[in-house]
Amino acid sequence: MSQQQLGRGPLRSRQPRPTPPPAPDEEPSDGSPPARFVGWLGGLGCVAAGYGVFQFLFSVLPGSIEGSAARYLIAGVSGLGTSVAAWLAAALLRARAAAADPAQGLAVGPAAMAPGAPGPLPQVFSSAYGTLVDQVSVVDDPECGRLTGWPHSLGEDSPRPTPVGTAYGLHIMLDLGVPDGRLSTGDLVDTLWRLRLPDGGWSARSQGSEARPEVTALVLGALARAGASGERLAAEVDRCTSGFTRQLDRSGRESTHVVTTVLRGLLRAAPRCEVLPVLREALADGAISDPQRDHRRCWGYRLDPPHGPPSPLHTAQAVVALDRAARALGESTGARTAREDGVRWLLTCPEAAHDSCADLRNLHEEVRRPRTDEPSRHEVLNVRHFTASWLARALLSPGALEVARADGLEEEWRVRLEGAMAAVWAGQADGIWFWGRGDSPDLRRPMWMTYQGLSALRAHAVWMYQPVG
Repeated sequence: MSQQQLGRGPLRSRQPRPTPPPAPDEEPSDGSPPARFVGWLGGLGCVAAGYGVFQFLFSVLPGSIEGSAARYLIAGVSGLGTSVAAWLAAALLRARAAAADPAQGLAVGPAAMAPGAPGPLPQVFSSAYGTLVDQVSVVDDPECGRLTGWPHSLGEDSPRPTPVGTAYGLHIMLDLGVPDGRLSTGDLVDTLWRLRLPDGGWSARSQGSEARPEVTALVLGALARAGASGERLAAEVDRCTSGFTRQLDRSGRESTHVVTTVLRGLLRAAPRCEVLPVLREALADGAISDPQRDHRRCWGYRLDPPHGPPSPLHTAQAVVALDRAARALGESTGARTAREDGVRWLLTCPEAAHDSCADLRNLHEEVRRPRTDEPSRHEVLNVRHFTASWLARALLSPGALEVARADGLEEEWRVRLEGAMAAVWAGQADGIWFWGRGDSPDLRRPMWMTYQGLSALRAHAVWMYQPVG
């Protein structure tokens, strides 16, 4: 059987992906032959171009046309039309070039915004907050007590809060600042503790009653952000790390997605945890060389052979995790070179349209683990990845711009960041993000996707903010 049939090659592209509206530059750009011709014609001057056409036609019109007046009329009208067309075409090219260049000081988009008018981002944040408040679930569970939170996705038939949905919802509330008292973050924190498994830790609903490190780290990171007790967190961190070894969870330790998720979560919950430097080095050592992009190092979906093909999604996840680890733990030489090469690899996308290139394609991954109660069978965790948001977050990491500046790639960094942000923006409606239509209805509006979309927009807005004065 092939590796795909055995579940060892789990990455699959998910289509259709949300498609952004056609951009103006989908037509011939300034470098295309038609544009070059118009530029050359405009360079002669509109009047000169019209006069040239007039002279040419007057000299070649057949003598059978009665009278020189008729020949003058035909050639003159043609010359005048050419002058007007050349002027309009040159004006259009100038307007398009100015709109594409923010340095020109002109508004980018369908209409110029009035001075001091707010952009669309505050409304998106407000709409997202309103939707999440309206759709929060409050359930009296006979075993866990009162639960306040969200299921995995908005609009599910079963509204019972889950650890994953509620953890991402708590992250969103903390990002948005909880502007009013309609929703209590304390209730969300209590719910996450109530959803803890009897033996400690948390798992996704498809993983059964056994705690898994990636879900536990996600929940612990959200609880730490919300100010949970350090002692209580420490006990769960110990349980999480003690089970996340190659002997006890080989599949998880070989997964780029799982390792980066655990690394990010524990950096929030327990930045002095002894396992963090070990995970950082394992992640750095898992980088692979890509001959298609000047042998720069990147990541596949596995940290051990077979690594799988080079993956923009997993490379972005690794860059984000290593950048955060560098700020909290310091950085070894190997981790730094791997992270910097990952940034360079992301900046060498060979395609021209960076808001719809293959590097931004959403992915579906399966994490397979042997079941502890029946090792001959596997537990399968389906993971969907919002690739554009990960690429944007990787490029917005402090270390990414440093690499771009050092290598003289600031323009490539800007273009690829703008493309990723355009793809992120295109995936939402009123602040809620939608997964592709090919999935079942209960996965159409996943909480994790809305969190990642809002997080990317917020990070980009903060990064690009330039105070006046």
